[in-house]
Formats: sequence, structure tokens, C-alpha cells
Amino acid sequence: MTNAFAFTTVPKVLFEAGSSARLAETAAPALKGAKRILFVTDEGVMGAGLAEAALAGLHGAGLDVLVFDRTIADPPDSTVLEAVTEGREFGAEAVIGFGGGSPMDTAKVVSVLLSGEQDLSTMYGVQQVTASRPPLILLPTTAGTGSEVTNVAVITTGATSKRGIAADPLYADMAILDADLTLGLPRHPTAYTGIDAMVHAIEAFTNRRAKNPVSDALALTALKLLHGSILKACEDGSDREARGDMLLGAMLAGQAFSNSPCAGVHAMAYPLGGMFHVPHGLSNAVVLPPVLRYNASVAEDQYAEISAHLGLKPGSAGLIEEMDRIAEAVGIERRLSQLGISHNDVPKMSEGVAANDRLLPNNPREMTYEAIVAMYEEIL
Repeated sequence: MTNAFAFTTVPKVLFEAGSSARLAETAAPALKGAKRILFVTDEGVMGAGLAEAALAGLHGAGLDVLVFDRTIADPPDSTVLEAVTEGREFGAEAVIGFGGGSPMDTAKVVSVLLSGEQDLSTMYGVQQVTASRPPLILLPTTAGTGSEVTNVAVITTGATSKRGIAADPLYADMAILDADLTLGLPRHPTAYTGIDAMVHAIEAFTNRRAKNPVSDALALTALKLLHGSILKACEDGSDREARGDMLLGAMLAGQAFSNSPCAGVHAMAYPLGGMFHVPHGLSNAVVLPPVLRYNASVAEDQYAEISAHLGLKPGSAGLIEEMDRIAEAVGIERRLSQLGISHNDVPKMSEGVAANDRLLPNNPREMTYEAIVAMYEEIL
């Protein structure tokens, strides 16, 4: 008998190559008549010209647009508040997030802060957001985070700490997926984000508390798409079919983990980003193997099901070996020492992980401080 569950996602998704160039047209219903748009992105997206067509279309439709392009990786709360201040002064009536996970996370949090009904400090945790927000539309330029369809945003607070907000008001009114925006993304960012998406699906499928049949189906479909396309996209950045499969897979994984949340891998990855500014996808890729091995004793059946679904060697060993093979094939760093992290850093990192009461309860196997230390030391 299936246990009771609830499943929530964004009300509308558009998956269409070239759709970002017609943003004013495709987003019109979700904008709900808004005329003043806060466009949240980053300097990399603007410098690459990815937003030119979208912005030209918005201006051509007679909309007033304020571009905030100072978003950075692992967005600090100070950047979020700067965007809020500028958005309020501009009189923003809608928010568009255009970029990777950091611009989209920033856009989500900015949207619920614009009204001034609630302070950022009161939003961290699960379902703590009570503020209203204007229309919110998200367009990803990488295939990894799935942020365009999740109710999660991760913000850096203080010098190194990363805190999450998971609340339904962060679900966008519309997600627009244009694979053309990901064409030509360099090999390593493609690998980082693709492995990140695969981790989302794996953790959703093995969640101890919120596993459900809808997330399971989405996670397995996501893994099939991502597994079949990640190496192709890394080898040929212009392969539109592979890029489309990765973008769709990342979105499906996002829908899965938004309802069956991430766990130990992400908890162990966060200190790498917060303390050492390691890209999030790479952080996940580095810590994934020891967490998979640690969890295998209790998640064997679920890992074996994923292995069978992907046509791999039977059992958890098939999945573990394949994720190792993918990381090696794309040529990314595999050890903490390659990222400038030493044995002396492990205690502080482990303390941060052990205190993560949002993610650790989802892990299939309980993670003690001692176990966390041992897993980090395994990959030094």
C-alpha cells in the first residue's frame, strides 16, 4: 500500500529551443500585466550575450527592465538584499531569474522580500516564508540545479555558512527551458552541473522521510536522460539533442527532489562551497562516492534499482562504479587535496555537516560526526 504523500511543482513549464528569444510573448500570461521587471542574472551571462535576445524582446514589448547582474556563486545574503533595495527603488512588479542556480535562487528570495512583509532572517528553514510576492519567472542557462522548478534557495550567510530556504512561495509561476542557452557551455561546468542533477535524482529516490512514487518516477526518468547525455554534451558542446536531454533531466530531477529532498551528499558538499568556494556541482561530485558507499548497507535495494534502470552492473556496486567512471571520463577533480582542502580542515567541515538538520534527516542512513569525518578523510 502506498503511503500518503503530497506533490507540488510549478504551475507551468515551457520546454522549447529558442523560446528565450520570445520571452515577452511566452512569459506574458505569467507576468499578469506587470510592466516593470527586475531581471536577475550575473556578469557571466551578460558577458556571454545569452540574455541579449530576451532583453531586446522585453524592451520591444514596452516593458521597463532593471538588470541586476551582480549575482555571484553561492550568493551571499548581502547581494540578495542589494537586489531587493534596487528592485524596490525601481518599483519592480515582477521578477525574472535568468542564469544558473545562483541567479535563480537569488531571484526567488528577492521576489518574496520585495513586499517588505518579512525579514530574510526569518525565512530560513522549511515552510517559514509567509510573505506575498509578485510574478516570478525562471530561465536556466545550465542543466544542473533544477532551481527553476524547486521551492528551495540556498544563501551564504556570514563568511562561510550556507543556509537553505525551502518554502512553497519560492515556486515560480513559470519555468522556461531553452536548450539553446546551454549550447557551448564549457566541458567542466557541463560535467559539474550534470553530476549535480544526477545527485538530486539519486537522493530524491533514496530519501528516508519523503520518498514518494511521483518523485521516484521523475528521478528514474531524469537519471536515464542525464546518464545518456552527460558525456555527449561534455565532448560536443553544440550537441543540441544532448543539451536538451540534460536540461530536461535536470528539471525532472529538480521536481523530484523538491518533493523528496536532498540528503547527505548535499550536506557534505555545502562546506566545500561555503568555506572554499568550490563550484556546487563539483562539490557534490567529489563527496558522492564515499556517501554512496556509506549508504549502501541500508539503501542497497534502491541503488540496485537505479543500476538496473540504467543497464549497469547489478547492485549498488553498479551505480557507485558508474558515477566514478563518469567523473573520471570528464576529467574533474576527485580528491579534497586537489581543491586546496587539508586534513586540518576536516573537523570544522564535519561540524557544519553534523549541524545540518534540514538535510541529514533525509539520508537513508544516520550520519554521525565520526562517520562524516571518516568520509571526508576517505577522499583527502
